[in-house]
Amino acid sequence: MDVSMLFRYVVKQLVMPPGGLLLLIVIALLLRRRWPRLSLSCLALGLAGFWLMSLPVVVEWGATVIERDPPVAQADWPSLSRRADAIVILGAGRERADPAWEGDVASSLAAERVRYAARIARVTHLPVLITGGTPLVDPPSEAELMAEVMEEDYNVPVRWLEKESRTTWENATLSAPILKRDGVKRIVLVTQAFHMARAKRCFEQQGFEVIPAPMGFMSVPNGRPLGGWLPETKPLWQNGLLINEAIGLLLYPLAYR
Repeated sequence: MDVSMLFRYVVKQLVMPPGGLLLLIVIALLLRRRWPRLSLSCLALGLAGFWLMSLPVVVEWGATVIERDPPVAQADWPSLSRRADAIVILGAGRERADPAWEGDVASSLAAERVRYAARIARVTHLPVLITGGTPLVDPPSEAELMAEVMEEDYNVPVRWLEKESRTTWENATLSAPILKRDGVKRIVLVTQAFHMARAKRCFEQQGFEVIPAPMGFMSVPNGRPLGGWLPETKPLWQNGLLINEAIGLLLYPLAYR
């Protein structure tokens, strides 16, 4: 395992929710006798953060800010064959050692991306590249796991695999030479809607004309009773994704000029 990636992972998990919120609560407990007011403030922030992150309505509001690109209307899919040279699908993690599959499998987010891209590929007959490496685990890569789903479940061939990238920026920089070698200049980029703005920018910086094809929108009405103001478990995960993306949108322009 790459030491730098492990370090970044540990720091991220300790700072980002829920890790950062748990730290606030632990700090509150440690300071409760010597600095009771500061302790109470830390406890209030930690508990309030957990409550807000558990609300479906907060997911809806946050996604409305982050999900900037509209979907490609299905009626427009045939025209993509004239407007683009290839479809690019970004990796999205894995599930480890699932006994039912007798090994690692593509995550639910990755499987969503593959399913959507497969539909577009069947209509357009554009060649497909999947990009995703092994950030914290051993092979096979995310790209290989997703290609297995694409080819075996949807019967859509994958022309190129990029198997070394560990971040969205590396998805773009390591895919660029593979695509440009075959004359690809215009791509249909497939990823979740919350991730599209950052992903699109990375590929545009590599000189590609990007047609965003976002899916998995979270900015739609949440459809919950009482407007989504009751806490649930799923929003904790969804809000974590949105917070991670918001930080990425702020930091990527500074880190990768």
